[in-house]
Amino acid sequence: MATPVKLPDHLVEDAKKVAAIEHRSVPKQIEFYYLIARAAEQNPDLSFQLVRELLKSKSEEASGEYRFD
Repeated sequence: MATPVKLPDHLVEDAKKVAAIEHRSVPKQIEFYYLIARAAEQNPDLSFQLVRELLKSKSEEASGEYRFD
């Protein structure tokens, strides 16, 4: 269930710019930022870059079975 949340305009505008580049909706971009922040807080020994790349790879669809001919 979605819940409306009030956010500062500048935060939404910043997320909108990145969302366009990353091919996400604004809500999905804000959700992605939240997941990065939560994972970083829960895993302070991991670098920000690693946390971000792990979340990006987790959100990608599997491309199926590879065939080597």
